[in-house]
Amino acid sequence: MIQLRNVTKEYRTDGTAVAALRSVTLHVAEGEFVALVGPSGSGKSTLLTILGVMNPPTAGDVIVDGIDVYDLSLERQADFRHEYVGFVFQQLQLVPYLTALENVLLPLAVARLSRREKVQRATEILARVGLAGKERRLPGQLSGGEQGRVAVARALVNQPPLLLADEPTGNLDSATGAQVLALFRELHRQGQTIIMVTHNPETAAFANRLIHIRDGQVISESRVISAKTGHNGKAPAQLTRGLSPARRGYSDDLLASRRSISRPMTA
Repeated sequence: MIQLRNVTKEYRTDGTAVAALRSVTLHVAEGEFVALVGPSGSGKSTLLTILGVMNPPTAGDVIVDGIDVYDLSLERQADFRHEYVGFVFQQLQLVPYLTALENVLLPLAVARLSRREKVQRATEILARVGLAGKERRLPGQLSGGEQGRVAVARALVNQPPLLLADEPTGNLDSATGAQVLALFRELHRQGQTIIMVTHNPETAAFANRLIHIRDGQVISESRVISAKTGHNGKAPAQLTRGLSPARRGYSDDLLASRRSISRPMTA
């Protein structure tokens, strides 16, 4: 699904180049739950923003489902983010004066769906994350764990193949954080591809593959089998979704930029 080849990211400060990432090469398969682990300043969040097509690398290639994403125009990159990527932020970023349903509807603003279809989809995804009956509540009327679930529902409402999470439990207490991570684990079991940034080993243990980053480089990686994950990191075959943009209503122009389309939609 995702290939990074010799990805380097440099920032310039007072004319001096500072490397945030150094020749990172890795592959993430469809259906994996990956944790990017490392101390503050290691480059893990920079890597996540590059994967999310928000931060072009200084050098190297980023290929997602056959698309060289940074070869796309800025307009097509925006299309790609909308179709392919869901984000869960550390601060959750819920709009306090909008209901849970209205927050989840926000990513559908530009979707070519009727208002009724949008509301139906948002309602269904809220039910999927355990918030049926709470669609009309404001964030302040929800618990911390429920707010986290709204943020996850908003990230998933466009049905993206890839879910990116940047320290999703960083501002939550341990009990609330555990609720959000349990939801991630369930989504992974259903075939969702997830890449999560964390510095917390307990949080990382919910993933099935750990990639350790230090000083902008991948220093090691391992697969995890634990009571928290429940299996060896491979999504159940019957639940894994193909990623063909042709079957997801992708535009002809962006479709033409693909190198191959080999996997049919299965769900």
